[in-house]
Amino acid sequence: MNSKFSNTSSSSFFVALLCLLARQITVPAFLSQNPKPLSLRAAAALLSMTSLLLSTKFSLYPNGTFLQFKFPNRPQRITFPTKTPIACSATEPPKRRQKPPKKKKSVADGEKGVDPVGFLTKHGISHKQFAQFLRERHKSVKDLTDEIFNRHANLRDLASGFEILGMHRHPEHREDYMEWAPGARYCALVGDFNRWSPTENCAREGHFGHDDYGYWFIILEDKLRDEEKPDELYFQQYNYIDDYDKGDSGVTIEELFKKANDEYWEPGEDRFIKNRFEMPAKLYEQIFGPNGPQTLEELEEIPDAETRYKSWKEQHKDDIPSNAPCYDVIDNGKEYDIFNVVLDPVSQEKFRGKKPPLAYWFETRKGRKAWLKKYSPCIPHGSKYRVYFNTPSGPLERVPAWATYVQPEAEGEQAFAIHWEPPPEYAYKWKNSCPKVPKSLRIYECHVGISGSEPKMTSFNDFTEKVLPHVKEAGYNTIQLMGVIEHKDYFTVGYRVTNLYAVSSRYGTPDDFKRLVDEAHGLGLLVFLDIVHSYSAADEMVGLSLFDGTNDCYFHTGKRGQHKYWGTRMFKYGDLDVLHFLLSNLNWWATEYQIDGFNFHSLSSMMYTHNGFASFTGDLEEYCNQYVDKDALLYLILANEILHVLHPNIITIAEDATFYPGLCEPISQGGLGFDYCVNLSVSETWSNFLENVPDHDWSMSKIVSTLMGNRNYADKMLVYAENHNQSISGGRSFAEILFGEIKDGSQDTDKLLLRGCSLHKMIRLITLTISGRAYLNFMGNEFGHPECVEFPMSSNNFSFALANRRWDLLAKEGLHRNLFIFDKDLMKLDETERVLARVLPSIHHVNDNTMVIAYLRGTLLFVFNFHPTDSYEGYGIGVEEAGEYQLVLNTDEIKYGGQGLIKDDQYSRKTISKRVDGLRNCLEVPLPSRTAQVYKLSRILRI
Repeated sequence: MNSKFSNTSSSSFFVALLCLLARQITVPAFLSQNPKPLSLRAAAALLSMTSLLLSTKFSLYPNGTFLQFKFPNRPQRITFPTKTPIACSATEPPKRRQKPPKKKKSVADGEKGVDPVGFLTKHGISHKQFAQFLRERHKSVKDLTDEIFNRHANLRDLASGFEILGMHRHPEHREDYMEWAPGARYCALVGDFNRWSPTENCAREGHFGHDDYGYWFIILEDKLRDEEKPDELYFQQYNYIDDYDKGDSGVTIEELFKKANDEYWEPGEDRFIKNRFEMPAKLYEQIFGPNGPQTLEELEEIPDAETRYKSWKEQHKDDIPSNAPCYDVIDNGKEYDIFNVVLDPVSQEKFRGKKPPLAYWFETRKGRKAWLKKYSPCIPHGSKYRVYFNTPSGPLERVPAWATYVQPEAEGEQAFAIHWEPPPEYAYKWKNSCPKVPKSLRIYECHVGISGSEPKMTSFNDFTEKVLPHVKEAGYNTIQLMGVIEHKDYFTVGYRVTNLYAVSSRYGTPDDFKRLVDEAHGLGLLVFLDIVHSYSAADEMVGLSLFDGTNDCYFHTGKRGQHKYWGTRMFKYGDLDVLHFLLSNLNWWATEYQIDGFNFHSLSSMMYTHNGFASFTGDLEEYCNQYVDKDALLYLILANEILHVLHPNIITIAEDATFYPGLCEPISQGGLGFDYCVNLSVSETWSNFLENVPDHDWSMSKIVSTLMGNRNYADKMLVYAENHNQSISGGRSFAEILFGEIKDGSQDTDKLLLRGCSLHKMIRLITLTISGRAYLNFMGNEFGHPECVEFPMSSNNFSFALANRRWDLLAKEGLHRNLFIFDKDLMKLDETERVLARVLPSIHHVNDNTMVIAYLRGTLLFVFNFHPTDSYEGYGIGVEEAGEYQLVLNTDEIKYGGQGLIKDDQYSRKTISKRVDGLRNCLEVPLPSRTAQVYKLSRILRI
């Protein structure tokens, strides 16, 4: 063959080098293609030349032990596993590189606009101890970031562990598996694909199988089918997913090499590729001359490198210029020497400008059909598997921590992971893009399992087809899903998570969940996820507890590793590998399933060593004392920083009962960086009033102060009248309190129904409109679901009778349909008038005697009469603008289950010139007892 690649070994070496330069194979794989083994020093020289001649870069993970090559869209740092220094000079012999003098960092250099106590200054808060705590925390963040950069190229790499950990298909007809288990002595994969053998597929020491950080690496080779021959190229790749139907063009390797030679190389550039012995022979002649020694005995004392270099340059100063790159490698002969690559500047720039011939390389890839014809998968789609460890305490089998599909323990069987790799033609393909984030959030909180009408567990597909249309019709713009992440026990509502990367298999497959999210996006709904990183289930076989046989792998040891009351395990947030696991988990859900936001559950459990079970007086000292877990705070800061950089439109919500200062403040100003925080006290106040306080004794002042919360953070507040806690977590929903004890046919039935219906509507109206920019409602509570939720457990003989939602009530005329119509119009009011998106209300009328509350929000006037018996014919409310006000929402309308006491001719009211409530004008409105009205300024009168 008349080709510049004269033999198979040279061709393999050339293509392997191209793959290395293109970062398609690892250095060990490249070295295995070299016809003769390279020394460690030669390998170091190869690495140095690769880094010098290429504009592309690669990252090492972990540092110096496992190489992961990819095409980054961002600059990355290069880290070498050897301590060999590398120097380069273009015109003269290299000299020892001197370190530049250290420049003192100033605020202007890297921290312009950063103030660790900025939010304290903004709000006029003076507390020396807490301010010092914030400064120390800021320094800890910088120290932690420096520590991270010692092992990761950047924060994105820290949060992208799912790209390499767990089970992944490799283009070279194999599966790669990686797991972190620092306490294990041996690691293997067992499953039905290898007859559960603990020796067939294991990590091999010395073959990048185990590193110093505790990461195990296992390669599962695809099985060659009968009568099929191995690939001609050792590094033959196949298109499995992207362009899986391409690659079977029929072009041979010889034809491809000839095409590359003819189109890619310029004359003279292939000089040393044609004969691989020419370069070493030239170097030998350069050092020893044409008649150099042939044995060690004949070897004389070798001059130093600089002398040899000058002599050679003098000898060849009159040589004819060549197109081949001009470089010399100077080796001073020491065991750990410096390889100085001296390059001609013109040749260097020319080579750097030449892009790797990736187009030719990709042409060598074959399609999925060719792969299926030649190989059978090493682990078929749907296979069951676990990871096997040998530990000091004995052999263990665990569900992999990074598994994406898990079958928890059921019917006495052990839990196992399920390999999810459907054929690309059947894998789910996204159809809709994520909706634009609205200025106000109307969140519909859902639990998939109980979302059906029948007494059984509902699937993702049923939820998609039946519940999503209801949410859209009801006027909400966001769904928040709870219990989606895999958990062992159904009755825990999904809060005792066992497998953080897996969608719960009891509801369907990963593709079913993708369809749910995609269809929600198609309806214009954002999808939020309840994320539980504040603690983890204590289960060992299916969870993370004692994962590698040690008690401190993912969690703290001793009392700190156990939740004081819930029996769950507490994460070790100060460990880099635990941070790697948790931060990657957040990025996984946002990347793989296109999740639009996270509700961080029970932050007080993680932020304090007492798990939040302590009395708080509001003194700032309580937020910076010895009980505060600073590592947990650093994790939350990193989580918000990374999420908002990688996914700019993502929403993060903090659920913290202690109202930690700065939850929603920018990180640069000393805050934790959340977008919203939940006002947990609102629902507790309403429940207390309904259950324990007589209607005449309700305090309007307390209602307003509770709903407003901390005025400094009111615009970042997420509020709800009731969420799942009242319906699921052992409490009673408002409907159950208001209507549960009403007996049909009694004399007071109509009166009690009217009371319950009125309060149900008024509580929701004032909760949505008086505070914050986000509102939440739990599934079914919008129409007054009559029953609480009771999950199947031993106490109810595992019955599903109460683990559902009564959607059938909406099809019947009456109380529940009336409440739903009101809630729907309430959501429409926010959509049309942008209530939540407006500035916070001006509350100018709070009267505990008359039990009337009134406030202005933009052009809207809200008036509430909570008095159980007193009605007012013309109640004067102060307004600033004189004009005509139109009644746009009235809780007493008949269609909402009211009495219709306000007639149509009373829907339009004009102001009178009278100073009331400190405002210039007065609007007299009719106020029947237990009713609320919303007026809109429709016409301004100029006086």
